[in-house]
Parts: sequence; C-alpha cells; structure tokens
Amino acid sequence: MTPDATRRIPLVIAGEIGAAPAQVASAIALLDEGATVPFIARYRKEATGGLDDTQLRNLAERLVYLRELEARRASILGSITEQGKMSDALSAAIAKAVTKSELEDIYLPYKPKRRTRAMIARENGLGPLAEAILADHSLDPAVLAAAYVNEQVADVKAALEGARDIVVEGMAEDASLLGRLRSHMKQVARLASKGVAGKEAAGAKFSDYFDHNEAWAGAPSHRVLAMLRGQNEGFLQVDLAIDADAAKGESPAERACAAALAASGRGAGDAWLRDAAAWGWRVKLKTSLTLDLMGELRERAEAEAIAVFARNLKDLLLAAPAGGKATMGLDPGIRTGVKVAVVDATGKVLATDTVYPFQPKNDLRGAQVVLAQLIAKHGVKLISIGNGTASRETEKMVADLLAVLPGAEKPVKVIVSEAGASVYSASELAAKEFPDLDVSLRGAVSIARRLQDPLAELVKIEPKAIGVGQYQHDVDQYRLGRSLEAVVEDAVNAVGVDLNTASAPLLARVSGVGAGLAEAIVSHRDLNGPFATRRELLKVARLGPKAFEQAAGFLRISGGKEPLDASSVHPEAYDLARRIVAACGRDIRSLMADPSALKGLEAKAFVDEKFGLPTVRDILAELEKPARDPRPSFKTASFADGVEDIKDLKPGMLLEGTVTNVAAFGAFVDIGVHQDGLVHVSQLADKFVKDPHEVVKAGDVVKVRVVEVDVARKRIGLTMKSDSSEARAQSRERAEERAPAPARGKPVPTQAGSAAAGNAFADALREKFGK
Repeated sequence: MTPDATRRIPLVIAGEIGAAPAQVASAIALLDEGATVPFIARYRKEATGGLDDTQLRNLAERLVYLRELEARRASILGSITEQGKMSDALSAAIAKAVTKSELEDIYLPYKPKRRTRAMIARENGLGPLAEAILADHSLDPAVLAAAYVNEQVADVKAALEGARDIVVEGMAEDASLLGRLRSHMKQVARLASKGVAGKEAAGAKFSDYFDHNEAWAGAPSHRVLAMLRGQNEGFLQVDLAIDADAAKGESPAERACAAALAASGRGAGDAWLRDAAAWGWRVKLKTSLTLDLMGELRERAEAEAIAVFARNLKDLLLAAPAGGKATMGLDPGIRTGVKVAVVDATGKVLATDTVYPFQPKNDLRGAQVVLAQLIAKHGVKLISIGNGTASRETEKMVADLLAVLPGAEKPVKVIVSEAGASVYSASELAAKEFPDLDVSLRGAVSIARRLQDPLAELVKIEPKAIGVGQYQHDVDQYRLGRSLEAVVEDAVNAVGVDLNTASAPLLARVSGVGAGLAEAIVSHRDLNGPFATRRELLKVARLGPKAFEQAAGFLRISGGKEPLDASSVHPEAYDLARRIVAACGRDIRSLMADPSALKGLEAKAFVDEKFGLPTVRDILAELEKPARDPRPSFKTASFADGVEDIKDLKPGMLLEGTVTNVAAFGAFVDIGVHQDGLVHVSQLADKFVKDPHEVVKAGDVVKVRVVEVDVARKRIGLTMKSDSSEARAQSRERAEERAPAPARGKPVPTQAGSAAAGNAFADALREKFGK
C-alpha cells in the first residue's frame, strides 16, 4: 500500500467513528500485529485512546473495504498508465474517488471490454460521422450520414444508428454525468412492486406488496428484503420508477443527458442529439444505473438485517443465566414423545428418558410419575421446556404435576427458545460429547443447559442456526457469518471463561485461542488436571506468548494459587494491582472480599510509564467487584392459563411474554401460543421510538396487550402502550392477588381426569415422595 493510502485510511475512518486519526492508526497497527478486538478494547485503552468494542468493530470492517478500495485504485492507475492514457487531471480524479463505484465510473472508458455496438460502428468507419454531428449542431445529421453509406453500412438510417451508438457509449463512460444521474436517481427513485398475474393465491404471504410503492431512499430493510424474496420466488415484479410522470424527453435525467452533449440549441444536430440522449438514457444508462441502485439497495438492506441479527444474538448470548442448579430439560413432542434430560449444577448429564403423555399413547399419568421420580431423585430445581411443537401442552403437564408435588420448594418451570437445538443434536460436536446418547435426547440436554448458562451452550451452535434474525437466508452469508462470529467473540470475552470447566467450543471463542488451541487446552487439562495458575497455560502445546497475551485476561481460575487469576486483571498488570493492594494495607484476598478500603485511593497516584489512567481505573473497578458478570439477573415470564393457541386470543387480553426477536419495525414476543406476536415500533411505548432496541431486547420479559388476531395468516398484533383498559386489567390482577384463593394448596385437575382423580394422584405422590 502506498504511503498516501496509509495516511488516508486513518483519516477517513476517524471521521466515521468519531475518533482522532492517531487513535485509529494505533488500533490498525494493533490489528495488523494480530491483536483481537476484545483484547484491544479491554487492555490497550492507552494506545487507542479508549476506543470501545463497537468502534473497533466498525473500524475493522471499514479497514477491509478501504484497503480493497486502495488496492483497486492502484490497479486502475497502473492499467491506465500502461495504456499511455494517464493525465494529471485523470490522476487527480482517481485520487479523489472515495467509493468503489466512483472509481469504476472513472475507469469505464479505459476498461478492456467485449466488442460493443459502438466498436462495430467505429470499425465501419462511422467514428468521424459521430464527431461531425457533435462538432457542428447546425448541420443536418441525415445529410452528413449519406456520405458514410458503403458495403458495411446499408443506408442513412444504419449510419445514424451507428453514430448514435458511439455518442451514447461516450455518455455511458462520462463519470461526471454518471455521478449526476446516480445522485438524481437516489433522490427521486420509487421502489415499486406488483403481484404476478395468476399467482395471487399462491403468493398470498406477499399480498402487502401486490401494489406497493415507496421512496428508494427511505425503504426499510425488512420491506426491501420481503419484496426481493417475493421476486425471487416468482410472486412479485420489482423495479425502480424514475421520473415516471415526466413526458418523453422532459425528465430531469433525459435533460441531464442532453446537457452533457450540449444539445440545447435549435439546430438539426441539436434535435438529433436530444433524441439520442433520450434513447441512451432509456435503453442504456437507466438500465445500468437501476441495476447499480438495486444492488446498493440490497446491500443496504442486508447490512441493516445483519446488524439487527447481530444485536439480537448479542442479547440472547448475554441473557441472564439461571445458574448452577440441577435442571431438567424437556424437548416437547407429540407422536415421538417428550424427551427428558436431567443435568447437575455443572451441566453433567445425570439421567435421560422419553415419556409419551400425548397422542397416540396418551400416558399422561405415567409421564408425570417419571418426571416426579427424576425430580425427587436428582433434586431438580429448574425445569427448562423447549418452545417448539407441544410446548404449551408440555408446560401444562408440568404445571399440573408441580401443583400436586409435595413440598414447599418446588422446581421453577421456564419456557426457553430451542432454536438450534436440533442442529446441535446432529452435529459432530454433540456426537463427540455424547457418543452413547440418542440424537433426540441430546436436544433435551441442550435445552436444560441453555437455561443454566445460555452463553456456554449457545456457542456450540453455528450462530446462523440460532435463528434470531429476519431474512437471514436472503443476505450475504459470508458477511452474516463474519458479523455473527464477531458478536459471539465479544460476548464470550465480555463475560469471561472459567479455564478449568469451560468446554472446547467456549474456549475457542476466547481472544487469541481458536479451535485448535482450545482442544489443546482441554487435552492438557484432562492429562494434567486443573490449571493452578494462568501462567501454566504456557505449558500447553503450541500456545505461545502471543496467544497467552491475547487470552489470559479473559480466562478465570477460581480458588487457584494466584487470587488475581480469578479476575479480569491481565497478568501483565499484576504488579500494578499489587501496588494498589499494598496501598490499602490489606491482603489481596481480604481486599477482594471487602473492597471498602479502595474508596480512599486516588487513581492518578498509580499511573506510571507503562500503565495510564484507564488501566488503573479498570483495575480498581475489578478489585471492587472481582469477576463481575455483565449479564442481568434471572427472571422468567408466566404464560396465561387457558391461552395455548392463537385461536384462544382475544383483543384486549393482557399477557406476559418473552421478547424473542427485535427487528427494525418492532419486536416479536412469545406469549405461549406457538406463534410470536408483533409489537410494532409504534406500539412499543407511549413516546416516539426510533429504534426498537432502545426499549426492548431479546430475552426481556414484557407485558403486552392483544390488539389484533389474524388466525388465517397467523399474525398477532400486540401493544406495550399503556391505556385505561390496561390499567383496569392490572387493577383486577392486584385485586386477585390480594383475594383469598380457595383452591390454593389444593391439587389442580390434570388434563386426563377430574378433580377427584387429581387429588388421588396428589395423594399417591405424597405417599411415594413426600417427607
């Protein structure tokens, strides 16, 4: 890369991310040395001036594009120079181009191309005719053309058509004109879609776009991708309308083309050139520029969709962990049964089974007995129920069981997303982890573990398979994959990883580790026992000083020889941390247990040549709250009894649910009816909301009110706005909570029997498991 390019790139990125060029240059240098974004964001704040992980991700993304741009700039300069056509003006224009499309517009006249109609016209000797028409507009082109009729040019009409091809090609290679046209189109273009005749019924899901029209500049990602999908599936025709109401020859675009040919006079040549300009616009320029704008529109829509997916994935990965408790995972099913897995507090599988409470076996009692036995035997504290087919039926079965289960402290049931569980179950990783376990039961294990620690379990699944995005299969899969991998890396390193218990897939996401070193760490741990200190990582095969530098701060060792190994303090800063501890006059372990002595310290007093104020403040914060988890506390949503199917919903119902997905146009909420409802962005709050992520994120537990139910199209409209009806509903709820509950503490009738049968079942459970 040229010195000019090296200077130019930091300036461009600095303006885009709101930083100084020196900060950007330092970050680029660190990235080029092999440092990861999490490492730079956490441990190189002095070098980058405190750039955060979001700024650094944007920096890294733009760095790729701008380096490609500079490489293309150099290639174009070399090509034109080799052709002997370089000039000072052309060189300056190439140097000023700030996008790849601008560069390609400039290069177009010099780009080697296939044989065109204009080339054929020149070969037939019509170049001088085109030049003559352009040179003197007062002359009649038809008269001039007569002199060029020969064996290759049949008549005057053919001669004029050849001249027109030459003139139009010149227009199509005019970078200045292309820039003006592109700018105009971006301002006025309308994205229009129509339904394909005869396919309305088959394409009913695209009915919103059978006659749709909106501005290109403001078309939101989800609508663009919906229209493009409809077009790909053959149900929609999508196009850009440019100056649709303008008369022939009168549109601003056609006038711009005529102006480029200086065809504003009254001469015969002017009239011919204006016709040529209009024809060139309609046939050549409009078509090629429309393709460019549609490509840009798709890229813009994909970028937004990928960003939404990334935000949702981050929220899901950083969802509250239920913690280390014995957990039962239930993977619901009808015909194939409900798969059951019980794991201990560390995620180790204790028991598995399959029960058949539903059709065709209808062994509800037998299923509940099996679950009750497993709960009693393994001290189950949590029951994790997948949200797929039969989840509400399974939840009711569990609820009925818990209602009659003896004992004051009963397991807590939680509906969790089972997205990706089937992918994990059939993966090579799952086969390696559970070689003797049936594929169907592996999913139940995953469902149990993802309640205990969503991050630790979800990292085992390809991010794209987790399914918290819109139109994820319609976007560039490479860009999507790269973005989601970055999200996973940031999430894992934000939380930190226990070096002695983490799985290889989790370790692989740690800064500087990767899949190969993760396997080596696990193998070393299996052979030699738990790591006593972080420094012992250097004994792992192929793990050198550079990898250690990148990874050490994100790996934790609890109860090891070095207390600081349990914190996010990097080993390179241990001496600084000990100086801070010494200033408190306390033992490091006692200080981490009771950090009150830190409040009297002045951070500036510990700044030295190696560590600046940001690092000192980070260490003080870590000593105050060692190994703090950035994830929220755990809470669950309670689905309404009797609301198990979309047909059970009625407008006005006040329900509780869990946000499963957040898009640019609103949030999807699981309210327990096998079909997520949509809270449109306009219904998220009483105030104006521009970005739904300002209000909700995936995993949030929210109260919603049903606004609209479309059973045929499986659409549920919800609102989170407050109004008098919601206030009344909440008042009723509070009254019910205060009122005595006659049935409280008594058995609840089950799906298969009367109250008497429920009581008998409860009595049997008390006799067998009660103490």
